[in-house]
Amino acid sequence: MSNYFSIGKLLSAHGLQGEILVKHSLGKRSALKGVEAVFLEERKNSFIPYFIKEVKVKNIDHLYLKLDGIDTKEAAQKLLPGQIYLQEADFKEQTASSAPLALLGYTVEDAHHGTLGQIEEVIEMPMQVLVKVQISGKEALLPINEQSLVKMDKKNQVVYVDLPEGLVELYTG
Repeated sequence: MSNYFSIGKLLSAHGLQGEILVKHSLGKRSALKGVEAVFLEERKNSFIPYFIKEVKVKNIDHLYLKLDGIDTKEAAQKLLPGQIYLQEADFKEQTASSAPLALLGYTVEDAHHGTLGQIEEVIEMPMQVLVKVQISGKEALLPINEQSLVKMDKKNQVVYVDLPEGLVELYTG
């Protein structure tokens, strides 16, 4: 089974030919070059491939997406709102290494508590990034910012952090 990574949201139908405006978090202007299909989650953990007909870059974090078989504004609206996903290989190729989204799948290692878990989701906030990790079976949101980030090991996919005292205990206590 493939791993799917959310790269953004389907925002709105654009024009009358079924184009969709997409907001993505790839960290660079992207026309999804080399990507054949994107995936939409129709039901939880049920990803349906949609083949890409055309992509037009709007700006650094928006693009217009034309999907095969979606030829009317109404057909495009049926897909809204929703997340848009790429398979792991495409995701790794399309994401700027500096983009917070590139942290998906990395392991979080805390200075005091050791390995906390694998990053399942990245939430970008104005002053920091939150990463979702499972700690003792509980969903934990951990801040990655100037104060908490010690270093990043891209080769081994590990984020080293020194989290505020008491934060990890909220999830383990």
